[in-house]
Amino acid sequence: MKENKYSRFIAPNDKIYLWIIAIFVIVLFFYNPIIGFVGVLVLIYLIYYYWKNTHVKKEEWTRYIEGLAEEFDSVTKEAIFNMPIPLTMIGKDGNIRWYNTRFLSMMEEKDILDKNIVALVPGMKIEEIFQGDTGFVEINFKESYYKIYYNIVDSKKTINSNDTIAMLYWIDNTSFSLLKERYNDEKLIVCVAQVDNYDEVKGNTDEVNRPIVFAEIDKKINSYVSSMNGFVRKYENDKYIIIFENAYLEYLESKKFDILDRIREIDLGNKIPITLSMGVGVNGKNPNQSYEYAKAAIDIALGRGGDQAVVKKIDRLSFYGGKTKAVEKRNKVKSRVISHALRQLIDQSEVVFIMGHKNADMDCFGASIGILRAVKNRNKKGYIVLKDSNPSIKNIYDRMKKDQAEILDSIVTPEEAMNKASKSNLLVVVDNHKPSFTEAPELLKIIDKVVLIDHHRRGAEFIEDPVLTYLEPYASSTCELVTEILYYMSDKMELTNFEADALLAGISVDTKNFTFQTGVRTFEAASFLKRAGADTTSVRQLFRDDYNTFLLKAEVVKNAKVVYDKIAISRLSEETEDSILIAAQAANELLNINGVSASFVLALTDGKIHISGRSLGDISVQLILEKLGGGGHLTSAGVQLENVNMDESEEMLKKAIDEYLKEGEDK
Repeated sequence: MKENKYSRFIAPNDKIYLWIIAIFVIVLFFYNPIIGFVGVLVLIYLIYYYWKNTHVKKEEWTRYIEGLAEEFDSVTKEAIFNMPIPLTMIGKDGNIRWYNTRFLSMMEEKDILDKNIVALVPGMKIEEIFQGDTGFVEINFKESYYKIYYNIVDSKKTINSNDTIAMLYWIDNTSFSLLKERYNDEKLIVCVAQVDNYDEVKGNTDEVNRPIVFAEIDKKINSYVSSMNGFVRKYENDKYIIIFENAYLEYLESKKFDILDRIREIDLGNKIPITLSMGVGVNGKNPNQSYEYAKAAIDIALGRGGDQAVVKKIDRLSFYGGKTKAVEKRNKVKSRVISHALRQLIDQSEVVFIMGHKNADMDCFGASIGILRAVKNRNKKGYIVLKDSNPSIKNIYDRMKKDQAEILDSIVTPEEAMNKASKSNLLVVVDNHKPSFTEAPELLKIIDKVVLIDHHRRGAEFIEDPVLTYLEPYASSTCELVTEILYYMSDKMELTNFEADALLAGISVDTKNFTFQTGVRTFEAASFLKRAGADTTSVRQLFRDDYNTFLLKAEVVKNAKVVYDKIAISRLSEETEDSILIAAQAANELLNINGVSASFVLALTDGKIHISGRSLGDISVQLILEKLGGGGHLTSAGVQLENVNMDESEEMLKKAIDEYLKEGEDK
């Protein structure tokens, strides 16, 4: 700062000399006016000379700067035209306003001025470019990859004030893109495969044919993996670990993991079809993380009933297969183990909360009552979390008030449960495994120990880290699973007639009176409940409808339309408090029509569109409604859609059905 302050006094300046001369001339006037007059004339001449010299230098400097600017402009234009990267200037309409020689050399045509760039470069997204001031887009053009940086010039700054100009800088990114593509293709994919029904196949195959059957399974899996230049090792009788490159994953997905079909088609003396499940881990940071993804994926595949492949890409899940019904497990060892483990957890807890899904149905409510009996049998305090009664459980709820009113003291609202719950309590979730579908999702955050008992096929959303999981898609209902748990929990387990009826009603409603999704163990559970005092006549009365409900159900059946020659779709014309129940019952009734393999009924409830899907087994309503965010079983599923009307919902449903049929998932 000091240097700047004093430099003007040190640096030479002609004005200073003139001022010094002027002072001397004034002094001379006092001593000799004649010489002083001469000095004035000289001073005037010097001032004139100084002014003229300064003016001339200024003009010369201006001419020099102007010449330099012209030269700079010329050099700049030359540099832009011959820049080693392609440049293009386009208007908002996409027409080319200017280009350099490098860009012209990329084009097959030579007359490209005012041509639309989209016509010359297919895939160019003009709208994306003009959304921001700066940025870049990537494009593949003539077997080369370009990263196109753009800069938007505001219309006010252009010659034509009615247009906005974008300057495009084309950076050849081919080498990097090919390297990235190669890196992605060569990434290792870890897959865990498991024969779902190994023990059942072994037990139902003659001893002489067993080696042939299992050798054929190994042969098909090894051949399948070899075709991908992969690596496979069998580490248990029914389990395999497979390693292959990411380049083959897209092909496997396009074929929908057809190895599942090849294994199912094996017929070398085995009396039941063989099914395979696969869990594929993708995009792990290292092989160990990919293996963890694969283990999580195989758990989901088995939780959904097996006979399918699940691909887990970090947090995203993709499902393939799932065409067949879940295979019933005849071995009751797991039921006994779960029962004993649950008994220990109840004994370790002072209070046990039992929670089902929103809009509880007969299976959910019956299972809750069964678990409450198990809790009371261990002399512990238990609460059923239920917001309120609804048409699906109205009959059994009213009967409970009459026959076993003390259960009402154990029913709490979600708000009351939140106030009573503590970290050390136990929470048993029944007939649901999705946190967002529970009566009180916040309760899952308060209570650490969570037990899950469910029979639905596992979806992408799942309760995090339950201490005990009993998820068996083969089961007819959650009430069947709970009945087995009660059977093994204690030799002195005594059910009241109402509790036995409630559990049998849950089994009846999910099996449509023992016609769907029933196995040997379903009838064994029903037999146990019958011995405990269940009355089939009393259970039947729980499903009776009032006159208005019956008429609405009949109207739904009457207005049904059959699409694709085998799928019935209908609507419930008016919103009622039991819309969901009517939709489910009407969907069941539609299956009684000759030629109908699946049915869907749409109903409006609480501002949302609820869709109930039912099937005879040839078509998976679960896979169809999963496309809309729902889920369930192969023969029974549902979904709720928000922010859409009835017409839009039906179109979405038809699109999902069309996609399903095009994928060839129906038998």
